[in-house]
Amino acid sequence: MRRVLLFGAVLAALAGLLPAPPAVADDKVVFATDWKAEAEHGGFYQALATGLYKQHGINVIIHEGGPGIDNQQLIAAGAIDMAIGSNSFFPLNLVQAGAPVRAVMAAFQKDPQMLMTHPRSDITSLADMKGKPIMIADSSINTFWVWLKARYGFQDSQIRKYTFNMAPWLIDKTAIQQGYLSSEPFLVMKEGVTPQVYLLADYGYPSYSAMVLVPQKLIDSKPEMVRGFVAASIQGWHDYLYGDNSAANAMIKKDNPDMTDDVIAFGIKKMKEYGIVDGGDAATHGIGVMTDAKWKDFFATMVSQKVYPADMDYTRAFTLDFLPKK
Repeated sequence: MRRVLLFGAVLAALAGLLPAPPAVADDKVVFATDWKAEAEHGGFYQALATGLYKQHGINVIIHEGGPGIDNQQLIAAGAIDMAIGSNSFFPLNLVQAGAPVRAVMAAFQKDPQMLMTHPRSDITSLADMKGKPIMIADSSINTFWVWLKARYGFQDSQIRKYTFNMAPWLIDKTAIQQGYLSSEPFLVMKEGVTPQVYLLADYGYPSYSAMVLVPQKLIDSKPEMVRGFVAASIQGWHDYLYGDNSAANAMIKKDNPDMTDDVIAFGIKKMKEYGIVDGGDAATHGIGVMTDAKWKDFFATMVSQKVYPADMDYTRAFTLDFLPKK
């Protein structure tokens, strides 16, 4: 047994000296999204629908997310190969849990989470919402709400339960509610109300979104395949926003029959309008970019709120090695 272990160690050492093998045609990747198919997954569907992944020798299978599906658990257990991380908490939670998984790119420079109100003159910024009741989902209490408390002094006493039913907000003209930039505003506009939208990222919320999460084991064993997936996804996002996205949209609607052309068009419009994909650092460094500075800022805020221990190595949550130089 010792000789077998030693031989394995020697092979491992030699492997570290040899160039990584290129991705081959049978590199299969099961990639899980964080919700049902929608425009916010468009770049990944674009790369699949137009053969960009195939060009890098990767056979990608997209698995939809949805209610009750936890990508953090699935990727930590090895049930999927890669997954979308909805916010910066995802990879940091995995670090805290001892699961070796890293973010290798961030499709969204800005998290699309927002708060919205009816048209009103007494609220013109997030700061004006301090002390007022706000409807948020249970899952948000330990994510962006933590940042709102740290940055703007919000209190848990403001929380009112959001059950994804729009009726309470529509009825109450003083209501404040969380939402996704391309979802809740669209729904209430169909009811004749144009909401005031406050994108958290535009007020300093430093979370990335739509990150590609990859287990360290896959990073170590097939780095060129990971690099190819990142390159294809980046190109996919550019083409989805600024090229012919009809094939990707057809695939999205096939996976999610509830998705309609008007909803998709609204989502694309808002991603462009707010610079979700190519704003922020991506404007100068390219789609998919992440920086240590932004990760450090996010981690420091969460440490101040005792979400994570100060001695946790936040750099284990991501790697910049697979991002293009520009």
